[in-house]
Amino acid sequence: MEFFHHAKAVRLKNSHGKYLTAEEDEESVTQGRSGSSKAAKWTVEFVENSDDIIRLKSCYGKYLTASNQPFLLGMTGRKVLQTLPKRLDSSVEWEPVKERGAVKLKTRYGQYLRANGGLPPWRNSVTHDTEWVLWEVHVVEIVVAQSPTGKTPPPPPVMVKEDSFSSAQLPTRKTPPPTLPQPPPPVMVKEDSFSSAQSTSPARSQSSHSSSFSRQESIDSLVSSPPKGGSSRRVSPPKGSNGRIIYFHIANEDGKYDEGFEELSITFKGNGLNELKSKLEVELGIYGITLCARSPLNNGKLYPLRLQLPPNNVDMHVVVVPPSSQEGEDSE
Repeated sequence: MEFFHHAKAVRLKNSHGKYLTAEEDEESVTQGRSGSSKAAKWTVEFVENSDDIIRLKSCYGKYLTASNQPFLLGMTGRKVLQTLPKRLDSSVEWEPVKERGAVKLKTRYGQYLRANGGLPPWRNSVTHDTEWVLWEVHVVEIVVAQSPTGKTPPPPPVMVKEDSFSSAQLPTRKTPPPTLPQPPPPVMVKEDSFSSAQSTSPARSQSSHSSSFSRQESIDSLVSSPPKGGSSRRVSPPKGSNGRIIYFHIANEDGKYDEGFEELSITFKGNGLNELKSKLEVELGIYGITLCARSPLNNGKLYPLRLQLPPNNVDMHVVVVPPSSQEGEDSE
């Protein structure tokens, strides 16, 4: 089920506008209006050797469980609880079934997670029964892809260029000093020849100096000025080369999202809108999405992004609209 494949934690909202909530007694499961509370956050675990069966763990470290206890005598619905069994069995396993942009959560015995309404004691109760309700899946945390070893790759090595002078300073094996020949006698230079050498071809000398400076300038743009008698080192790349931060909300099937929820984020290198869209589709496991932004001139209404991303790796805030959303269909 694509709603859960890249989800680390989710909130589940029913047709009554309430969220699946773990009570403080660490046993009861009810419905609550506050989607921002930690009690409405459920950690997703996939059952071993299965891509379709999940477990949901509450903030108290206990699993959403389809128990055998009847909710009321004479009624078919049975209680849904938080438990931590010594051995994880089928009572804590749920199969998401996609339905109109939302999901039904089915037990291994063919019953469904149900949010009840009406008068007490049914009001705000949660049971599993043959009748079902739809649950919207709000992704709170996503699974971050890691390298195969599970470790962050080391930074690239710094390129160091040693000149002939510094290499001459390296320690060497002690050897007796060689016998040097006598220096040659000094060369006598006439003053007129020196003056003529100074006056020859000033334009040519200036041109040669200019071309030499141009080459040196192009090298200096990549290599910092070395210390006196030291070596040259490559300048570290600008901060922008690390990419930009993309903050995003995920809209529901009505094209709406709750601004009270904390935004998700990824690091993105590049300026291509299609490239960003493809990366988010892979991260979320939802394909055919539309990237939208909030209009500051129209009460925050969503409009689809069409152009390139802003330059200079400026951070962005966007809204991901799934293909099942009416808003996404209108913006296509």
